[in-house]
Amino acid sequence: MQTTMTRQEPELHWPFIMAWAGCVVFYFLQYAMRSAPGVMVPELTAAFGLSALGVSALIGLYYYTYSTFAIVSGACFDRYGAKYVVPVGIVLLAGGAALFGVGASAAAEAGRLLQGAGSAFAFTGAVYLAARGFPARYLATAIGFTQCFGMLGGASGQFVVAPLIHGVLGWQAVWIWGGVAAVVLAVLVLLVTPSGHAVRTVAQASIWSMFKPYKSVLSNPQSYLCGFAAGLLFLPTTIGDMIWGVSFLRVGWGIDYAEAVNRAAMVPLGWVFGCPLLGYIADRCGRRKPVLLGGACVMLLTSAAILYLPHGSIPPYLLGLLLGIGSGAAMIPYTIIKEVNADEVKGSATGAINFLVFTLSALMAPAYGAVLVMVSGGGTLSLQVFQRSGLIGVGGIVLAIVLSLFIRETGSAVRPAASLPLTPAIGHIT
Repeated sequence: MQTTMTRQEPELHWPFIMAWAGCVVFYFLQYAMRSAPGVMVPELTAAFGLSALGVSALIGLYYYTYSTFAIVSGACFDRYGAKYVVPVGIVLLAGGAALFGVGASAAAEAGRLLQGAGSAFAFTGAVYLAARGFPARYLATAIGFTQCFGMLGGASGQFVVAPLIHGVLGWQAVWIWGGVAAVVLAVLVLLVTPSGHAVRTVAQASIWSMFKPYKSVLSNPQSYLCGFAAGLLFLPTTIGDMIWGVSFLRVGWGIDYAEAVNRAAMVPLGWVFGCPLLGYIADRCGRRKPVLLGGACVMLLTSAAILYLPHGSIPPYLLGLLLGIGSGAAMIPYTIIKEVNADEVKGSATGAINFLVFTLSALMAPAYGAVLVMVSGGGTLSLQVFQRSGLIGVGGIVLAIVLSLFIRETGSAVRPAASLPLTPAIGHIT
């Protein structure tokens, strides 16, 4: 029986794989744009006349629309397919990049909102296309590669963009050219993506009917535990590193700009290894929670060491890399939320956890900026200011650990054989 099923499994569908490859580049590009503002905080402060609170709020606008459109994107792919939905997402990202590069405060705010809205279609689109292009035996590998490529984009948004804005291009030109590259990518994806593969709905059905599965997901308390635990574990990277990492290293440790950028880029680089590594360990041992708790503890120790150990007491680059590897634990709740909800709402479960995770980032970005202003008394930032304000991130990790204790264990070691999935669990690299 097993041999027959393997023989009948569809082979590679190259049109969808080509479209998936374009969507992977989209995911790389949106992650680069997500992290790039972290290396241009002084330029943004000078251009827009912003305080630490203002810069943090401006950059954090990305997460408001990202969280909202995380729900919209999954429903759009199920209803309309990827042929036009993915290019629309890329065009939104391109328009947001161009507006951010105009140099006007209102345009930058609108641009950051558009970037978040467009970016929400990247990973969901990549998974949608990968599921149609690859046989089940290759799907986990394809999605793992997608996530790793995105993390490389996050690192590139720091160590590639930094020399560009202080060399051949100014900070505004970087955004303009990023928008141009996105437009070219949108055209290419439109040309290579096959049409006619949307899941057809009843013609008379209301467009709101595609959101009905969220009622089931959001009525499950376990969904909230997964979402808030993951969201709290995301904060040290989305806010601590991608927004304030370079500033902390320069002001707190007195490191020059280029070196600070390289060290901050170690965190997303650590994700490249941490996401698939911790996911593999969770699958291998058949338990999710010990790996989730272990990764969170690594994050707690490394975050505390970065904030409070004397500079130079730990080899350079090590702490950032370990923090990034430990942060891979933030993806494990993406697997758990699928396993604690019904099979027919697993796609909506991913949209729901993305919404919860990035809504938390959207709220905490300006809140952390406000704390920096309050602790500094409206003056200049210093090591002591970052250390006192950093208690927020440390406390968030502790709270995530507490919440994780109440999450239901869903690993294969505690499930009967009949309930095991037919394909490898891939949510931890979502």
